[in-house]
Amino acid sequence: MLGWALTFLIVAIVAAILGFTGIAGAATDIAKILFFIFIVVFLVSLVLGLVRGKVPKA
Repeated sequence: MLGWALTFLIVAIVAAILGFTGIAGAATDIAKILFFIFIVVFLVSLVLGLVRGKVPKA
């Protein structure tokens, strides 16, 4: 999911450089949404791993 967010971010940057502001804005919004979904899923899996006791030992 983080890969998709980075892909949309790159699309947004390229579109902004080429002057396609509408596409750049939409791609930026999608990248933000995917990034925050990634953060939420990461935190949920981290908490579930702590609760179940399956934390890798250093």
